[in-house]
Parts: sequence; structure tokens; C-alpha cells
Amino acid sequence: MVHVSIRRRAALLACATAAAGLWAPTPARAQAAYPTRTVTIVVPYAAGGGHDAMARIVAERLTARLGQTVIVENRAGANGMLGAEAVARAAPDGYTMLFASPAEIVIAPSAVKSMRYDPAKDLAPVTLAGTTPLAIVANAALGVKTLPELIALAKRQPKTLAFGTSGNGTSQHLAGAWLDNLAGIDLLHVPYKGAGPATNDVVGGTIPLAIVGMAPVLPHIRSGRLVALAVTTPERVAWAPEVPTAAETAGLKGYEVSHWMGVFVPARTPPELVERLQRDYAAVLAGPEVKERLNGIGIDPVASTPAQFKAFLVADRERFARMYKLSGLVPE
Repeated sequence: MVHVSIRRRAALLACATAAAGLWAPTPARAQAAYPTRTVTIVVPYAAGGGHDAMARIVAERLTARLGQTVIVENRAGANGMLGAEAVARAAPDGYTMLFASPAEIVIAPSAVKSMRYDPAKDLAPVTLAGTTPLAIVANAALGVKTLPELIALAKRQPKTLAFGTSGNGTSQHLAGAWLDNLAGIDLLHVPYKGAGPATNDVVGGTIPLAIVGMAPVLPHIRSGRLVALAVTTPERVAWAPEVPTAAETAGLKGYEVSHWMGVFVPARTPPELVERLQRDYAAVLAGPEVKERLNGIGIDPVASTPAQFKAFLVADRERFARMYKLSGLVPE
């Protein structure tokens, strides 16, 4: 499963951190007491998606652990970059954190010609937090039950079948573009400000398809309102073993798009505080109640050290850059 491979990669890449000169927080004097007021976790997407759901579960447990209220603030826009920029410009005091995705951290450098922040210099990694497979789903009224059936329909109706994602330049968008490239089809991409709104529109029949994280669509798959055509992981996932992978069902060799959630703070946050926050997140993510709740919405909690996460990001940025070229997308 993708979350297993990501965890393995994070561990294996730890040894490379000495050579990776990116994502390193600048030393500064740590605060004597922390926290003494409300802490904010910025989710750079609209409410209702997997990132939002996970952040709220984690915030609830962090509140109990820190002894101060931890709130979630949705700052959607520009494919996650508005929220990321806001955190990059925030005070480096541990009171503003980013609950990020690949889009605004490792894909944007390949997808966007000019960015107003540098993920490698302006944000410090705290921990990898969770992983989730992407699901290719269809409204039941579309009448397709498998990915090969969708591909056949798309070839008969080029540029007419729309799929929703959480935005341009996201891992979901990349998954759709790469599917087009490998299958020889031309789906119509419809970007939203989060997976939640995209899911709502495919459930309501506004659009026929969506490629999003498993969390927002899993309840609708179980209720029968959405048909799960495939997951983008190399292996089937434990909480939906009946859903085939795109590679196995449609013969799309090498098709794999992973999706993760991770925690960042502004650069120049004191290293001692970054390490303390990592311990707090790791303790929360290791809790059996949190794991059960996250697994129930299709997310696997995965903690890492800041050094492991830094090395993981360097490798993931290179991997997504290669994938971006293969997809045929053009930077905007």
C-alpha cells in the first residue's frame, strides 16, 4: 500500500539528511514556555476533505496534550499555496503551523513558474503525519463500474467527461493527467478549492468523476452513491480491499501517485521547539483512538523525525518533477 511504501521511504531516506541542505530550520533561541495561548493549524484547503478531517482529529488530541486550545483554520486558494504562504510569513514561534499536502510543497516548484514563497527555504518540516491513497470514483449514474469501462467511454467521448480534484497542480490533478497520458484519453479537469467540494459535486451529479483522497469519498463508496473504479496505489488498501489498483485493472504499468499530509512551521522556528512539536505530534499519532478514527476515513497516521521528513521531501520533489514531465502538463 502507498502508506507503507511512504513510511519505508521516509525511514530509508533518513541517512541522506546530512547531504540534503534543504528544509533546515535556522537556529534561534527557544521560548521559555510553550504554549501559553491558542495554537493554529492552517489547512490550505476547504473544509470537508481528508486534510481537514485529519487536522481536526489531531487538533483535538493536541489540545489535550498541550493544555491550550488548538484550532484548525481553512485558508483555501491557489492550490494550497495561499495557506502555505501565510504560514511561511507567520512568526516563527510555534503558534502557526501548516498541515500540508504535496501540491504546495513538492509539486508547485514544477507546476508554477513564479511562487511567492520557497517551500525549501521558508518552511521547516516537523513531521510526516499521514498518507492516503487516491481514488478514482464515478457517480453511479454514469454507468461505468470499472476503470477499463471508463477508459472505453472516454475514448468514445473525448474532452467531455469531467473529473474534479482539489485544485490545479495537486497530486489529484497529476494523477488525472498521467491517466490521460497512459490510457490515451482526454478527460476534462475541473479544479476545486478542496477535495470536499469536488466530492460533493460528483455525489450530486454536477460532474461525473473525481480523483481525490480516499477520506471524503469512502462513505459514499460504502453507501453506493459513488463507484470506486480504482486506487492509484501499487497495492490494494486494507480498508477497501475490493477496489482494484489502476495498474492491475487497466494494465497501466508504473501508474502510482502517492498522497501525504505533513506538518510545517515557519523557517527560523527554534530547533528545540520543532523537536518538541514533533514529539507531541508523534505521541498523538501513535494513540490507538486516533489511529482507529483515521483508518476509519481511509488515512494511515505516519510520524517521522524532522530529519527524516526533510530527506523524504527532497526525494519526493524529484519524483514528482519526473512524474510532472511524464504527465504532459505544462507549468503555468
